[in-house]
Amino acid sequence: MKWTRRDLLLGLGGLPILGAVWWAGAATSVGSRNKRSEILEQLNIKPSLPPAVPGIGGEPVRIGIIGFGIRGEQLTRALGFATDEWKEEMRLEAEEDPNNKRLEDFEKQERLNVKLVGICDIFDVRAEKFINSFSTDDNQIKRYLTYKDMIQSGEVDAVVIATPDHWHAPMSIEALNNNVHVYVEKPMTHTIGETYALREAAEKSDAVFAVGHQHRQTLSFGTARDIVEKGTLGHVSLIQTNTNRNDDNGAWNYDIHEKASPDTIDWEQFLGSAPKVPFNKNHFFRWRKWWAYGSGLSGDLLTHDYDRLNCVLNMGIPASVSASGGIYTHNDGRNVPDVIQVNMEFPDYSTGSSQTKGKEKGMTFCYSATLGNGFNRPTILMGHDATMELGNRLTVWPDGSSTRYADMLEMEKMRPDVPIYQYDPAANATDAVSSATSQYFADKGLMWTYIDGVRVDSTFLHMREWLSVIKNGGNVSCGIKEGFDEAISAHMAGLSWKLGRKIEWNAARQTLKPIEGIDFDQVLLGNENWNMQPEMVG
Repeated sequence: MKWTRRDLLLGLGGLPILGAVWWAGAATSVGSRNKRSEILEQLNIKPSLPPAVPGIGGEPVRIGIIGFGIRGEQLTRALGFATDEWKEEMRLEAEEDPNNKRLEDFEKQERLNVKLVGICDIFDVRAEKFINSFSTDDNQIKRYLTYKDMIQSGEVDAVVIATPDHWHAPMSIEALNNNVHVYVEKPMTHTIGETYALREAAEKSDAVFAVGHQHRQTLSFGTARDIVEKGTLGHVSLIQTNTNRNDDNGAWNYDIHEKASPDTIDWEQFLGSAPKVPFNKNHFFRWRKWWAYGSGLSGDLLTHDYDRLNCVLNMGIPASVSASGGIYTHNDGRNVPDVIQVNMEFPDYSTGSSQTKGKEKGMTFCYSATLGNGFNRPTILMGHDATMELGNRLTVWPDGSSTRYADMLEMEKMRPDVPIYQYDPAANATDAVSSATSQYFADKGLMWTYIDGVRVDSTFLHMREWLSVIKNGGNVSCGIKEGFDEAISAHMAGLSWKLGRKIEWNAARQTLKPIEGIDFDQVLLGNENWNMQPEMVG
């Protein structure tokens, strides 16, 4: 029997679930419905429902924002506060493109029980913009000249940290030591040493610590976890995930503000622990291009894919990491690579097997990225019994050599070229994706998810969860444990690229395996590409 796309769509009829699920099997006859029921029973997959989050009651949470650049503005909007400039820009964009619903979505967003009370930004223009946008007669926003002034003021309950990477850990540790709640952007840390120090501070503190991996709120990822846990894919031996960008903005060449100068930017405070260099607008606005302030493709973008797969597979820190690549698409003075290939090895990992016990064990996580091509390469989880393509929606195909589905394949109840499961939480919702860049972020779970067919900002859900835990107790979905796994794994990739050799993890001791004569933090912070200096790696 052969099934058409029309048969698949007809098979959707009468499925009372969140979003849309496509099942391989027609619904044009009793026999076909029986086949579909058999597949349903075989798979037993349940689309993920939104997690129940207790309300954020009582006195408003007093929040201070540290860093009001691109991401800082986005996080502030997720808390319910948008500048007039942004609203006007979105209004004009909606006039040009009626499918652009960003302003409409923001205005419909649930109001959180928070109060913005302070801003700390070392660029005067940004600090003034924050104050002018959000100060009211009964709530005058205070500017703090340093993050320590804000944290130690006693006037903030929580801080949102959206600064260059080299400031994430020092600011988080200071806040945790003062029992001030923390929401920090990824990567959680800039060095190996900071990663342990931050974990210790978080474990000792009474404050709630959350890392900004908002994709953990995306419904398709929760459904993917259910699929893996039920053995639908069989033993997953290979994961392929990617970053594909092909524009200057995606390569971190952000706009340089016309009012930027040594008079408007506290350059010494920006540098912090970084090497002391003269004032440089390029470094300030495009800091992601240098190891001294950022973490490159490994810390900035690999972390998205690693953590969203870790929330599905709970695979933890890899036993070893090997990385290669170079500066091949943007030779503009940067010293972080713009093309990278990372292989993470998990030799003891297993998702379960439908074959003889002991035959299958181990997995390779393969990440590749280029900032010189925007072709969409999906995330693929490859199992013995099925393959899953994972984005804001997910699709599962049976493998022609599957053990679990052998009988169904032989009887043509399943076919390798027809999905046995496709989940789209956006079904019946107006999709406002307006660019390839937006689609990239959407597929990573970084922009929005859908609840009952209504599009919701993933960052809003993630911050709401953090605020709810602050008020009601419980655990955040991405806390210090998850952040530690992410940071160590990303740093292993950065070290491997810089040293040109495999970096290994000792799971029993919870440390990187040492390399004689090598200081890992010195390597991470240095501007040199050590793989070009063989005498330094012994």
